[in-house]
Amino acid sequence: MVYFSSQSPRRLAWASYSSFAAFGVFWGTWGASIPRIRSQADISDGQLGTALLFIGAGALPAMLLTGRIIDRFGVRITAAVTLILLGASGLIVALTTTGFVSLCFGLLLVGATSGAADVAINSAAGSAEKLAATPVITRSHGMFSAFVVVSSLVTGLSTALGAGTTFSFVLVVATSTIASGYLLSALPAEMPSAPRRTSAQKDDLRHVRTDPASGVPVAAILLIGILGALAFAGENAHQSWAAVFFEDELSTGAALGSTAPAAFAAVVAITRFSTGELQPAHATRTLVLGAAAASVGATILAAAPNVIVAVIGLAVAAAGTAVLYPTLLGIVSRSTEDATRGQATSLLTTISYLGFLLGPVYVGLWSEAAGLRAAMAAIAALCAVLLVLTPILLRFRRKLIDPTPPVVNAAHHPKKDDDAREHDLAERTSPMDKHHRLTDRDL
Repeated sequence: MVYFSSQSPRRLAWASYSSFAAFGVFWGTWGASIPRIRSQADISDGQLGTALLFIGAGALPAMLLTGRIIDRFGVRITAAVTLILLGASGLIVALTTTGFVSLCFGLLLVGATSGAADVAINSAAGSAEKLAATPVITRSHGMFSAFVVVSSLVTGLSTALGAGTTFSFVLVVATSTIASGYLLSALPAEMPSAPRRTSAQKDDLRHVRTDPASGVPVAAILLIGILGALAFAGENAHQSWAAVFFEDELSTGAALGSTAPAAFAAVVAITRFSTGELQPAHATRTLVLGAAAASVGATILAAAPNVIVAVIGLAVAAAGTAVLYPTLLGIVSRSTEDATRGQATSLLTTISYLGFLLGPVYVGLWSEAAGLRAAMAAIAALCAVLLVLTPILLRFRRKLIDPTPPVVNAAHHPKKDDDAREHDLAERTSPMDKHHRLTDRDL
């Protein structure tokens, strides 16, 4: 058993925040650098679209593999190494891209390192949240969104001043290295081993359905992954198509239209920081309200007659989608054993990432068939499906993990809502030694 009385809870939380900030710096820089990378490779828009598919091709297998690496070597080392490799992959693309083929190989590397880093830092956030006993995951994702905005603006400014793509990614490598160094110093060398369970706790866990080879509740995580895929599909659809919608449907011009994705990311960041204090007991309500807001926002955007209404719709949609994936990740993290958190996180991230990849494609197909406004309405419908499925799939998940209803005294235990049952299930499936709990006041 490893104790962390010397580990500051603030440092544990900020280790997660810094890693997500570095992740955001990479993707903000990457998004702002795509036009220059396309020019450097001397390729068409169609070739660029094909090349970008290699990011997903590299990310998906890396996500599945990283979970086992984390559970074998620890989240601390894995997160630090993958963050540095991610920054280096961007620099390699900037230095070696001379055509379509070299760009494809470079993006395959970007996808692999990004997928691995994504799983690793989310696992680290889950561990930090469990140790700190306060919401760390939502704030971490807020940090990511904030630094996507900051780094994209910095990259645009450096480009205007004449700096090249290589300079931008040198800064990314430096940021990743600093964040990794802090991660190594702030996180404990070993995460706490699972405390010895009492007979009552063993009895609570006897019905938990897991994969016998890994101990991971695969079917239950698949259900959460479906919700995660829908959430990511809506989020990335807006992020990828907002600028096009503003330019084509509202005739804003390129300068104003290009600010739409940054505005979306900014609202996401603000929402995640603002909702960071939401407790796990409110997870189901948070998901339902978030999906409803996302659907309403997309509907407003689809029908917007002018820029002001469109900005309002985009902001409402951003606020709704902002809370979805962090909440889902928190549900999985809290109800997963420490020894298998890496595999559980990698499975959830992989399934959810499919929605991230397919969301922009979904909008593109609808736009081709019926126009951009119809495509925005299709995003609203997607979020409405998420709204309907959320309570249903969460109930199925609870039955899969613990199919036997708890025996309670009706006189003293009134009927609990979904959030209360979710909280009780997390407590039973992942009991934690009180010695390891850090209070909200410590943060």
